[in-house]
Amino acid sequence: MTIQPDTATQRDAEKQAAARAAVQLVESGSVVGLGSGSTASFAIRFLAERVRTGLKIVGIPTSLATKALAEQLGIPLTTLKENPAIDIDIDGADEIDPHLNLIKGGGGAMLREKVIASASKRFVVVAESVKLVPHLGSFPLPVEVISFAEALVKKRIEAFGARVTLRTQSDGGVYVTDEGHHILDCHFGEIRNPADLNAKLHEIPGVVEHGLFIGMAETAFVGKDGQIVQVKR
Repeated sequence: MTIQPDTATQRDAEKQAAARAAVQLVESGSVVGLGSGSTASFAIRFLAERVRTGLKIVGIPTSLATKALAEQLGIPLTTLKENPAIDIDIDGADEIDPHLNLIKGGGGAMLREKVIASASKRFVVVAESVKLVPHLGSFPLPVEVISFAEALVKKRIEAFGARVTLRTQSDGGVYVTDEGHHILDCHFGEIRNPADLNAKLHEIPGVVEHGLFIGMAETAFVGKDGQIVQVKR
């Protein structure tokens, strides 16, 4: 379905409000995880504004696209090897449930995103209001796999009751992640027990990572009707 201009404008306004609120948590001297996706990109732009006015930070990007944006905007970058302890990570989400469990990976960067989130003292989510859901699962769950095991993993996940499709690019070619893997988009419908599914997926040989983020986020800033809604775990 095509999003009407007024709806798109409203969603962008919500994303920007959420991102601006989260960026205020960043203190000078921090190592900052830089998320991927449209809402995270607003946070990166607002961080760059603060850097230009004197904020001293270094960022660790979660994707090649984020790295390019941060470099373009003049945010100093570092690596996980140089700074394995991250003060705060700001990233988006595709779905957020009332317990602050997430589905991420619509943009394909969930592997690096999860690594950075796991290394962060504070993991803060930014999103627009449509991302708040009563239960995860309307958005397909991305599962990153090695290509060698792709058919086996697909069969195992289908046995859980999901409809599974290989992610492709607009030209029809197979989508390849920054780490050189493929993504299976898994349509489970309502996920009643995210923790159980998380464990089952990690038991499948060939699964590199998946987009369920369970018990990782500290808080979510969500733009809604001109205000900020905070969801805390």
